[in-house]
Amino acid sequence: MSNIYLPWNASKRRLREAENARKNRLEIVKALSHGQVSRRELSKWGLLTAAGMIAPIGGLSPFVGTSRADSSSSIPTGAAPSPGLSGIEFTQPMLRLEVLKSSPAVCIEDPTGGPEMTVSSSRSNLTGADADRQSCQTKMNVDAALGGGTGPCEGRPPGEAWAHQHWDKFEPKVAYDVTTCGAKTNPNGNISFKFHPSLADQGPDAMWTFNGTMPPKLVLGRYGEPILFRHHNGLSPEVTKNGGFGRHTLSTHEHNGHHGAENDGFTGAFFYPGQYYDYHWPIVLAGFGSINADATDLKAGSPTDAGGINKVAGDWRETMSTHWFHDHMFSFTSQNVYKGCAAMFNIYSSLDRGAEDVNDGVNFRLPSGQASVTGKSWGNLDYDVNLMLADKAWDGHGQLYFDIFDFTGFLGDAMTVNGCYKPYFEVEPRQYRFRILNASVSRFFKVGLSDGSDIMQIGNDGNLLPNVVKLKELDEQGIAERYDIVIDFSRYKPGQKVWMVNLCEHRDGAKPNGDLKLSDALTPGKSNDPCVGKFLEFRIVPSKRPDQSVRVVDKMPLIPNPDLSNIPIARTRTFEFGKSSGSDRSPWTIKTDNGNGLSADFSRVSAMPRPGTREIWTLVNGGGGWDHPIHILFEEGQILARNGSLSNVPLAERGRKDVYRLRPGGSVTLTMQFREFSGMYMEHCHNTVHEDNAMLLRWEPGTGLVPLPTPNPSPQGVTYLGSTQIPNS
Repeated sequence: MSNIYLPWNASKRRLREAENARKNRLEIVKALSHGQVSRRELSKWGLLTAAGMIAPIGGLSPFVGTSRADSSSSIPTGAAPSPGLSGIEFTQPMLRLEVLKSSPAVCIEDPTGGPEMTVSSSRSNLTGADADRQSCQTKMNVDAALGGGTGPCEGRPPGEAWAHQHWDKFEPKVAYDVTTCGAKTNPNGNISFKFHPSLADQGPDAMWTFNGTMPPKLVLGRYGEPILFRHHNGLSPEVTKNGGFGRHTLSTHEHNGHHGAENDGFTGAFFYPGQYYDYHWPIVLAGFGSINADATDLKAGSPTDAGGINKVAGDWRETMSTHWFHDHMFSFTSQNVYKGCAAMFNIYSSLDRGAEDVNDGVNFRLPSGQASVTGKSWGNLDYDVNLMLADKAWDGHGQLYFDIFDFTGFLGDAMTVNGCYKPYFEVEPRQYRFRILNASVSRFFKVGLSDGSDIMQIGNDGNLLPNVVKLKELDEQGIAERYDIVIDFSRYKPGQKVWMVNLCEHRDGAKPNGDLKLSDALTPGKSNDPCVGKFLEFRIVPSKRPDQSVRVVDKMPLIPNPDLSNIPIARTRTFEFGKSSGSDRSPWTIKTDNGNGLSADFSRVSAMPRPGTREIWTLVNGGGGWDHPIHILFEEGQILARNGSLSNVPLAERGRKDVYRLRPGGSVTLTMQFREFSGMYMEHCHNTVHEDNAMLLRWEPGTGLVPLPTPNPSPQGVTYLGSTQIPNS
C-alpha cells in the first residue's frame, strides 16, 4: 500500500481535496520556514505527530477521508499532480549544461605587505586581500534584515584553521566569479527559467541557481591548473523570500575533491546574503607528497593547450573525471539542492583529455570531440554529454513544490534532465559518452535503453573504472552517484529513435520499491510510479564527421585501483545508519563503533584518523525498510565487501568510489588512506532529506588529538565554539 500517492484515476473531487490540502500544508510550511511558528507550537496545536510529521487531518493530508491512498499513482508526495504534463513529453530539445567562463587569476603584492589576488571576470574586476590564505575580514554594511551593523565581506571563517592549505604550492591560475540568486531569464540565448516552454516561468523565490539562470552550470578544470572559485551569495536577506522552503545561507561542497576542508563546503561553514566565499580547488592527484613527487610520469599529467602533456606530481591511479558541486547548508541541503543549487564539474587529465583525435599513447581517446575541428586540445563536449537527472514537482501555479515534513524522503512526479521535462536529444550514429548524475534529493534511478541494447560503463562516481563493464541495465544509482557510460549509436540509422528508461520504482522516499523488467517499465499502467519509463528520447541524425574515438569494448583497461596492500591497517571502524524512536527533526541517527545512535551535531567529532595511515570502515544499514547512499567526503575508497563478501560487489563498483549504497539491511566494507590535507569533513546519507534530519557526522583526518574549534557563522562575523570528541576516536 503506497503512502505517498493517490489513485491514478482519482476523481476531480478527490484531486480538489488534495490540492486544498497542499495549499494548507504550504501555509504551515511557510510559517515554519519564516520562523513565525515553532515545531513545538505546531505539536501543541495537534498539527504534528510525535515524529514531527504533518498530522493525518482532513484538509492537511490528501490521504484522509475520501482521499485514501492505494497502490496506484501518478501524484507526487502529499499533493495533487503537477499540472501541465500531459502531452508534452519529448517535445522540447534537451539543454546542454552551460559552461562557466573562467579568467586568469593573477597574484599581485598588497601595499600592506600581504599577497592579494586580482580576479578578472567577464562581469567585473575584483580586487581584495580575500585571496590570501586567510579569509578577508574587510568590513561592509550588513542589511537590517540580517541584524544590521557591519560584518566581513567573506564568509569563510577567519584564522589559520580555515586558511587555504598548500596555497603557495598550488597557487590559483584561473578564477570563476559566480553568484547564487533567484530565477531569471538567461541573457545567453534568452532562455526562460522554466521546465518546458509550455510550463510556467519559475519565480525568483521558487528556484535558486548559479547566476540565477538555466541551464545548470558546468565547470571545466584540468590537473595542474588550480582554481579560485569565488561564490557570491546574491539571495535576498529576507528569510521569508524563499517560496516556503530553502534557506538563504549557503555552503558549497565540491564533491569529492582532494583538497583542504576549508574548501570542501563543511555544513557549518555557511555564508550570508551579501557575502562571498573564496574556494581554492587545487585539482591535484592524491599522493602528490609521496608518489611520483618529482612529476616524471606521463600518465600523471594534464593536457596543455598546444596538445602536449604537463606532468604533475601524484599517483596517476587517483585520476578523477566527473565531479559536481552543490549546496551543503546544515539542515537545508535537500531544500537548497532541490531549488537548483547544484552544478557539474569535469576534470581533464593526460589520460582523459577530452580530445578523441589526440593519439599520443597516453590519452584514452574516449568519445568527446576533435581538436582538429574545434581547435581545443582538451575539454571538447561535442560527444561528451553531462546529464543531471532529477525528479521535480510543482504546485497549482506551476511553481516548484517541496514538502519539508516528509522525513523519509521527497519524491516528485516529473522527470527532468538538465532541468528539462522529458526532452529529446539529437545524436549522430557514433559513440557518445554520457556523464550521468543522480541530482535528486531522495529518488534512486536504474537506467536502460528502450531496445535493451548494450551500455558500456566506464566510470563510477568521480573515477574511471579499472576495466570497462558491458551491461544491459545500469545498477541502481543512488543520490549523488555518477555513472559514466558510452552508448554506440552507430547501430541505428538516421530517423530512428531510442529512449533512456528508468526501471527503478518508488512508493515512498525511504528506498526503491523494486526494479522493473524493461517490458513492464515500457508498458503504460504497469508501474504506479510516474517517473518510471522513458525520460530522454534520442533522435538519430546524419553524421557530421567520422568518429575518431577508440572503440569502447567490454573489459577494456582504464585506470587500475591503487595498491594499498603494503600500507598497514591502522584501525577498523563501524558506522551504523538507522532510525530513531525519538521525535522532532531527528528521526535518523548514526552509531559509531557500536555506540549510541546519535543525531547530527557538527561540533562533535566522531573519528580522527592519523595522517599517512590506512583504515577499514564498515557501513551498516540498521534496517530493511530504507536504503542509504552514504557519502564519505574527501577520500576515495575501495569496496572490499558487500555483506561480508567481495563476490557481492558488482564489477561496476570495483573502482574507487565516494558514495556507497548500503541497500536495505546491507553493509559495505571499504578501505581508505588519509593524506596531505586536513580539517573538518563529513560523512552522511546522500538521501539529503535523511541528512537534513540528523544522519550526518563530522570526522577529522590529520589534525592531531585535539578537535578543531567549530565555526559559528553570523552576518556580523564568524566566532568559534568548542568541539567535542567521541571516546577512542
